[in-house]
This record gives sequence, structure tokens and C-alpha cells, in this order.
Amino acid sequence: MFYHLLKHVLLGPLLRLLFRPRIEGLEHIPEEGAAIVAGNHLSFSDHFLMPVVLDRRITFLAKQEYFTGPGIKGRLTAAFFRTAGQIPVDRSGKEAGQAAIREGLGVLGKGELLGIYPEGTRSHDGRLYKGKVGVAVMALTAGVPVVPCAMVGTFEIQPPGKVVPRIRRVSIRFGAPLDFSRFAGSADERAVVRAVTDEIMYEILRLSGQEYVDEYAAVVKAAEAGNDVPARKFRRRER
Repeated sequence: MFYHLLKHVLLGPLLRLLFRPRIEGLEHIPEEGAAIVAGNHLSFSDHFLMPVVLDRRITFLAKQEYFTGPGIKGRLTAAFFRTAGQIPVDRSGKEAGQAAIREGLGVLGKGELLGIYPEGTRSHDGRLYKGKVGVAVMALTAGVPVVPCAMVGTFEIQPPGKVVPRIRRVSIRFGAPLDFSRFAGSADERAVVRAVTDEIMYEILRLSGQEYVDEYAAVVKAAEAGNDVPARKFRRRER
């Protein structure tokens, strides 16, 4: 109930008024049934602006840090995400990816919309990075379509590190649903899930017009910070 109160009364009308989102391709969102909405991730504002323009409820897999932050800000953030029905996912440890997939499949199993950012983290420079294969595993396992989504202009209003967003107009573009039924039963085949993920990322790229980087965002961030641990971790997972 709080989700609908937040969306239609408390927050949604204000966001629409301030950011006046241009919406393209909304007809591509299925009116019923399970589906994945896979988007680029440029800003903390993405969590709010995409759900506001959808008629249906959408559940995101949110990083656990949003639920465990310190101080008043941390408690308020955690309360918001919990009451909005978002699911915390622990991204640390080798079982983190499987835990996220289980949670996502649970949402899809109830015939709902699942929102996911295949890059796994916000882009730190506005470019689009290589997608993680969890989105493909879930799509193939659940047998559901994937709707690509591009947030345009949200990096400019609230790049990483900026707390209060600038008030500017943004665009939200949805592409035609991607049907991967031809790959049914192949969710455990590495080459297939990589190809499906790349196809999803290409459609996001086509909608967003971003520059593409064929590397994981977390690896690039770590390299720029002088830390190669995430790079080694991802190499092990890709083997």
C-alpha cells in the first residue's frame, strides 16, 4: 500500500513536476505477467524516476548498502527502500550472484515486473559498461521477456557523489521486448548467457546513445582507484 501512496501521492507527482520526464515506448511494458526491465544506471535518481512513469509496480534488486547505512540518512534510506518493496541483495562473497538470481526469480515467479541494472553499479563517468550475465540467467530460467530501458539525462542531474539533484528535464526510453525463448533450457551455458546479455546491452546502448566500454564498471572503477582485487574476482568468474 505504501508503494502506491508514495508513487501516486507523496513522491510521484513532485518528481513529474520537477523533472518533466519525456517518456518513449511505454507501450512496450507488458500490461500483465512477469517481465524484466533492464536499464542503464547513471544516477541514484534512476531508482525513483523509472518507477514513477510505469503504470505497473516494479521491484528492484537494491544493493544491501542502501539498507545498512549509518546515521539518520542511512535509516531514512533504509526505511524508504523497505516500504517501497525493494529487495536488499548482498553483493559480497562468491554466493552473492546466486542469491540475487534467487531473489529475482522469486519476483518473476509471482508474475511481477523485475527491474535490474545489468552493469551492476552506477556508471561513474556516464558511459555504458559491460553487463553481468545474471539478467540473462533469470530471463532464460523464468522464460520471460526483457524490456530494455535507457535513462537519458539523469547523470547530468545527479552524478555519483551529488546528493541534491539538479532540476532538469530527463528522458526515459523503453524498447521493444526481447524474446529469448529460442534459448530455452540454456541458462547454464556460459556462451549463451553471455550472448543474451550482450544483446540486451546493445539494445540499451541503441536507446541511450552512450559510449560503450567492453569492461565491467566495477573493474574500471577499481583500476582508476589503484585496486585490482575486483578485476581478479571478475576474471575468476568468467573462466
